[in-house]
Amino acid sequence: MFTFAVVFNPNYTPLNSNKNTSKPKKVYFASDFHLGVPNHKESLEREKKLVKWLNTIEDDALEIFLLGDIFDFWFEYSTAVPKGFVRILGKLAELTDKGIPIHLFRGNHDIWAFEYLQKEVGIKLHRRPQVREFYGKKFLLAHGDGLGPGDNGYKLLKKVFEFKPNQWLFKILHPDIGTRLGLYFSRKSRIANVALEGSNTYIPPKPEEENLYIYSKDYLEKDSNINYFIFGHRHIILDHAITNSSRLVILGDWVTNYS
Repeated sequence: MFTFAVVFNPNYTPLNSNKNTSKPKKVYFASDFHLGVPNHKESLEREKKLVKWLNTIEDDALEIFLLGDIFDFWFEYSTAVPKGFVRILGKLAELTDKGIPIHLFRGNHDIWAFEYLQKEVGIKLHRRPQVREFYGKKFLLAHGDGLGPGDNGYKLLKKVFEFKPNQWLFKILHPDIGTRLGLYFSRKSRIANVALEGSNTYIPPKPEEENLYIYSKDYLEKDSNINYFIFGHRHIILDHAITNSSRLVILGDWVTNYS
């Protein structure tokens, strides 16, 4: 299993740790769990692996960043949320109750996460890229969908999904109908087929041709002090230098890479 963690000063003791501990604290990043596909059985197995991973990091986690597509389909009605996912939600709530900040960057599959996860689980929600600093290093964090050149069809579709009247119209559907409809299309997607087959035959372009690489390189012209650009979305594992002081990191997924 590949885990990208940032570890700096081992003598630093954050507020959410025991003052007597000498263990270094780490910042963890993961993305693209796509819970719900390809079926309940395999999704549940993946969910249990995620909980085991969270168990292993809770003693040394400074913060945890989940960079999107945690669920393959998620829509919050006023009085209902999709059925299932109790293990992962319970574990995330346990960690936030212990004072570990957890951030969710809503992706293109869980774009309709609104207040429930924040109020009930304690997760901080983000949709736009965020710049954070840890131990003197600057990070730009985002899911990655719609960033960079091209992909104009999806960028238009994203505006449709984010349009408030469209979200209200979908809410008119009974939750059983809306959720079944969303899961039906989710289970027809490429990611669902990848999860079902247990392998990904997609061959990514060269790092310099990646839209996220181009986005990151262009962003450095506005802020040359970013040390790490960290994204999900692409379902590939990539750690590639942009300049001598900046790197692009794409996190892979928990569908085939478990990264």
